[in-house]
Parts: sequence; C-alpha cells; structure tokens
Amino acid sequence: MMTNLSEYTIILPTRNESRNIGKFLRSIPEGIKLVVVDASKDDTAEIIIEQRFVNTSVIKEYCSVTQARKIGSDFAQTKWLIFTDADIEFSPDYFKKIITYTGYDLIYGPKLSEGDYTVYYKLFSHGQYLIDSLGVPAASGSNCIIIKEAYIKSGGFDIELTCNEDYELAWRVKQTGYKALYDPKLIVYATDHRRLEMGMIRKTLHSIIRCSLLYFKLMPQKLRRYDWGYWSGKLKDTAIEDGN
Repeated sequence: MMTNLSEYTIILPTRNESRNIGKFLRSIPEGIKLVVVDASKDDTAEIIIEQRFVNTSVIKEYCSVTQARKIGSDFAQTKWLIFTDADIEFSPDYFKKIITYTGYDLIYGPKLSEGDYTVYYKLFSHGQYLIDSLGVPAASGSNCIIIKEAYIKSGGFDIELTCNEDYELAWRVKQTGYKALYDPKLIVYATDHRRLEMGMIRKTLHSIIRCSLLYFKLMPQKLRRYDWGYWSGKLKDTAIEDGN
C-alpha cells in the first residue's frame, strides 16, 4: 500500500547551522513532520521556529550526533524515519519518490553536489552502489529512510559511536532480516563541504578504515566512542560533540 507524507518524520541533529538551515527548510514540504535535536550556540533553533512553525518540534539537547539521532527517533511517532543533516537540500522530486517505495524497510540514496566537489560525490555514490551490490547497505545519515519497526527491532543507534553510526545501524537492520534498497535517483545535495575542504583523502580513508573495522567487528570496544579526529579543527564549531 502506498504511504503518504504524514507517515514520515525527518530527524535532524543541528549545531550552529544558521548559515545552512534556511536552504534545508526550503527544500522540505510543510506536510512532513520535522524533529530537530539542537545543540546550537547560535540562532539555528530560532530560525527553524520562525521559518517552519507547523509540523516542527525542536528539542534542545547538547549531545553527540548519534545521541541526537536517537533522541529524535525515540520522540517521533510516525511509521517511517528520515535521517538527514542540516547542510543538505532535498532534490525537488525526493518526497514524491519516497511514498512510492513498497516492500522495503531501509531505503537510501546518494548525496551529490551541484557546486563544488561534484566528481568526488559522484565517485562516492558509485562506491555506495558497489557495496550495496555486494549485499552490504552503505547508508549515509544524510539520506536514509528506515521504517521505525526495523529501527527498534535492530536495536537503534549505538550511542557509543560518535561517527559512522549511520552505516553501523544500516548493517544491523539488514542483518536483522529487513529489506534494504539503494536508489541512485533518490538524491540529496550537499550545500556545505567543510569536511572535504579539510582533505578528501583524509575523509575517505577515515570512512573506509573505521567502517571496515566496525563491519568485521574488529573495532575494540574502548575505541568506539572516539572519532579519530572526525570532528577536529574548524568542524568543532558546528559538530555535535559528546556532552558526557
């Protein structure tokens, strides 16, 4: 049976995203619910409340990205959860497409760019497709939709992880027996490239090494909560860091 947008909630962690949040908000329809878990020191929350005062809940909580995603997921009451980030815009047909999927419990697509680093994002999306073809979902937290039943039964986010929590959850959803789909036409667009500006090779190697260790269960438990510099440098101004 085809669903409608009232059955979806967007889960959005934010911290100091005032320069990006306007574009994000303009790309989502009024009819879909939005749950923001905000750790900002700037006026991100105020902008959200001012620009989108319907179907929107803002929870103020200083915590990690993973914890924010979990808080938002626990708060949401809809059948489907959409995980994303504040520095993206949804493609114009995104929300028309998502209500047409049937028979899948985890759906994800690529993050591309209409500005800088277009080649990098395309190559990364090809990597997602390749990994998915091997039976391993490579679902980024920027563009991932999960039925809430699958989210709950797979155990939800591992709050010990401060990054790569999106991929790790997708693997457990698939391993629990739920069906996953990668659709290369279900696109979001990056509007901020801060992490790539710090080094494309660094970002790529960080993802490959950490995700490999996590997937093959070789990551020592005591190292799971460390991000290995993922939120280092100028990203600390906008990252949601561990509040413990």
